Amino acid sequence: MTSVVFMGTPQFAAPILEGLVTNGYDVKAVVTQPDRYTGRKRVLTASPVKEMALKHGIKVLQPAKISGSPEMQEIIDLHPDLIITAAFGQFLPTKLIQAAKIGAINVHGSLLPKYRGGAPVQYAIMNGDDKTGVTIIYMVKQMDAGAMLAQKEMPIGPKDDTASIFEKMSILGRDTLLEMLPQLIAGEIKPVEQDETKVVFSPTIKPAEESLSLDLTAKELDWKIRALRPAPGAYFADLKGKRTKLWEIEPLTQTTEFEAGTVVEVSKHELILAAAENTTYSVKILQPAGKPKLKITDYLNGVGQGLKVGQKVISDGKEDK
Repeated sequence: MTSVVFMGTPQFAAPILEGLVTNGYDVKAVVTQPDRYTGRKRVLTASPVKEMALKHGIKVLQPAKISGSPEMQEIIDLHPDLIITAAFGQFLPTKLIQAAKIGAINVHGSLLPKYRGGAPVQYAIMNGDDKTGVTIIYMVKQMDAGAMLAQKEMPIGPKDDTASIFEKMSILGRDTLLEMLPQLIAGEIKPVEQDETKVVFSPTIKPAEESLSLDLTAKELDWKIRALRPAPGAYFADLKGKRTKLWEIEPLTQTTEFEAGTVVEVSKHELILAAAENTTYSVKILQPAGKPKLKITDYLNGVGQGLKVGQKVISDGKEDK
């Protein structure tokens, strides 16, 4: 039986771990990030991977930092055939990578070499890509730069957001891994080096990047909103005087001569705004600061009362209010 140490943290990684267990791999230990305080009540919460490991009675290690930790030495002492990572959230030291007899491999959520880094799904959606996928690679010291062992594509639909893509991608990652592992163990896979001339990076989203700009077209606004949904969300710093998150919009085919941020049409149940390059979009769900998420009808009956066609409701901070 092939022995495995599995390393992962979020929900994306949990089905991959379960797939290994249910398909007869000997998972000696699971390594995941320490429990975190979550929510307004600050409840100490285990990661989805930890919960999955406990469900199957697997030993859990939770070092705050894997490098140089007692847990790292414990993993080395297990002499695993494979170390498998999926969104673990920490770099692995070379000494640890080399501890795996067959190899240390990573299930990465993009079509490498495109989107190396911590936010590959978000960038794929934000850039308007029509597909993404998973790539299984050997782990090396450089981020997501190892030779590729398997790769499979999946479409990005017009309504997909980061949550829906991660949900589908975790299943694709699980199935791709389980299909590939017997060949890897048998020495039947010839790794393919990544083309360094085609590398695109996807660094972790910074708070400043959550803001929406009047320079974006309706499609670009939609891409960014879906990329940052369900968290952290994308916002206009000043929509009708309030910082407002847009959770769902619909880009429209109609055009307008109004400048971006202006009301194009408004009724009891619909608000159409102008975006860059004469494009327009219908607002479906939004959230003014200090308010819950509101469907557009509820917004127009409350905070958004009194909006008029031709009114500039979004400020970019460049003009006087």
